[in-house]
Amino acid sequence: MRKVKSLILSLLILLSLTGCAEQKRLEKVGLIMLVGYDLGEESSLSTTAVVRQVSPEFESNIEIISAENETSKGTRAIMNRKTSKKLVEGQLRVVLYGDELANQGIGNTLNGLTRDSDISGGIFMAVVEGETKKILESSYKDIGDIGQHIYKLLEQNMEEELIISSTLHEVSHDYHSIGKDISMPILSREGESITISGMALFNKGEMVGELPATDSFYLKLVRDHYDSGTFETQISTEDLEETEMEGLPSELSVVLATIKSKEKLELTNYEVPEFNLDISLNARILELNAEIDLGDPNKVVMIEKAISKSLSSEVSRVIRYCQDMNSDVFGLGQQYRSSVKNSELTEDKWKEMYQQAKVNVHVDLNILRTGTLD
Repeated sequence: MRKVKSLILSLLILLSLTGCAEQKRLEKVGLIMLVGYDLGEESSLSTTAVVRQVSPEFESNIEIISAENETSKGTRAIMNRKTSKKLVEGQLRVVLYGDELANQGIGNTLNGLTRDSDISGGIFMAVVEGETKKILESSYKDIGDIGQHIYKLLEQNMEEELIISSTLHEVSHDYHSIGKDISMPILSREGESITISGMALFNKGEMVGELPATDSFYLKLVRDHYDSGTFETQISTEDLEETEMEGLPSELSVVLATIKSKEKLELTNYEVPEFNLDISLNARILELNAEIDLGDPNKVVMIEKAISKSLSSEVSRVIRYCQDMNSDVFGLGQQYRSSVKNSELTEDKWKEMYQQAKVNVHVDLNILRTGTLD
């Protein structure tokens, strides 16, 4: 019994000492939670960091620190000289790029991030409309911790499948791949809030275009797949049977929920090149802004065909736009390389072929049920 009491006492002392050591360690460091990169003066790099500092009473406060230098590591050294605590990146959650820097290229900073063993490959990456410094240093009525707010904003939209995932690991993989380009969310300020306003399209390391936020569904539909998404689309009443058009608006809004999707991309002609893209969707109709009896199987089939046609057209439109921007965010080049033996495909060669590629899109929607009570 005495040995047991001694063991418990020793553990309590050890835990107490460990807690004190942890507290002292946190008192000495500043935790970088978010980093924003902008184009500085004379083409230098401007870095803005959101730093969390912990007081001896374990109260945390947020500090915004910025510096300019030729390299990201150089700016961190300058920022260290502006604070009493050593800056560490082990808790880094988000990296942002100002759109001007993104237009010129993010390759140097991206390579620096991937080479830093203290930085997790799971951090989120995004582009900011304007300068990251301006959006981070601004005050917001209902946002206390800007770094945590942006992290949670990106996290919940990726978890809800509203946008594609853009972690450091995924972005770096696409950047170094032949036949696939980067895409990441675009953030912008709207009054007292920050919103995801679109998706940035890259040609290798340079941002060359953007899609509106409403098109992020089609981007994810082709690039990835849905496990349980929600999306609102429009169908023209011209695509419905004439007997069902009476009293309906020219365009119907349909909300699809619990979306599960699969995509199949197949190279059918390597000379053009030409692809077949088949996408199958299982979903239920959550809402429809018209009086249509969805208990009638024939009318459900009619809606399925109309939505399938609309989605096929929209996906084709987005692919054509990405081709015009010469941004292969869908990885058509990767499919070409894996399908054509000894293709010896280079990035430059594929970019010439990509803009002339033909993609035949076919979307097949299967409505599983039409409401939660069906």
